[in-house]
Amino acid sequence: MQIVSDSGLDLSPGQLEGLNIHIVPLSVTIDGKSYRSGIDLQSEEFYQLLEATDNFPNTSQPSAGDFAALYQKLAEDDPEILSIHISSGLSGTIQSAQTGAKLVPQARITFFDTKTLSCPMGWQVEAAARGAKAGWTLDQILAAVERIRTITDGMFTLSTLKYLIHGGRISHLKGLIASLLSIKPVIGVEKTGGTYVSLGQEITLKRALHKIVAVIEGQYPPGTPMRFQLLHGNNPAAVEILHDRLLELFPCTFLPTTAVGPALGAHTGPGLVGLALAPAAAFPNIP
Repeated sequence: MQIVSDSGLDLSPGQLEGLNIHIVPLSVTIDGKSYRSGIDLQSEEFYQLLEATDNFPNTSQPSAGDFAALYQKLAEDDPEILSIHISSGLSGTIQSAQTGAKLVPQARITFFDTKTLSCPMGWQVEAAARGAKAGWTLDQILAAVERIRTITDGMFTLSTLKYLIHGGRISHLKGLIASLLSIKPVIGVEKTGGTYVSLGQEITLKRALHKIVAVIEGQYPPGTPMRFQLLHGNNPAAVEILHDRLLELFPCTFLPTTAVGPALGAHTGPGLVGLALAPAAAFPNIP
């Protein structure tokens, strides 16, 4: 069993270590130069480039040919492939993968739409790779991944809305009004279509961080053991605020804090703070 994914996921280097995950990168273009997210361009350099330009970055999904080339290579060793991708509600990446698969009939490819992105997506991909490494069957892996997709949520807030507005990920009219009012939104991803949904808004970033915690409190009573992974776009100070507030309310298992990669950071800009979360007791046992 081979695991294929894309650079819509975010995980720490430690989580990826020892796992055989084949990443097909999304591309990021800044000031006319294109980079493969996570390969030619890492998070630290990406945010430095953002600070140095007045232009907006653009992204492009992998082509069907990119996926076909990888599937063909992998099928020479093991034709059983599980291809797990960023939400179809936010990117056409999984459609490119499915088109590419038609060019490689010798491969037996199963597709899975994570209906999310970043760390919540990463948790699903990590579980699949760990299951494959342990020799799990495809059905066992899919059951675990589906469970994680069901119980895991992700949410984030932003220092600026201009990158989301530029990328067309939210209504231009609503985005313009929010930008003028300096509103800091709290954004999640709904599980049916895998698209962005508003969870609230505040007038400062610090208040938006507390709003994130309030949303979690509305889902899980204080004292519930929780699994968290914090993430940010070059904003470690705000991550600490969120970390400390969560510790006040929940018994926390924190996975390593990670940076938002270029493929996603191009749509959110610098300053993002967010997290993936799930109730610890409901999280499946992963080898």
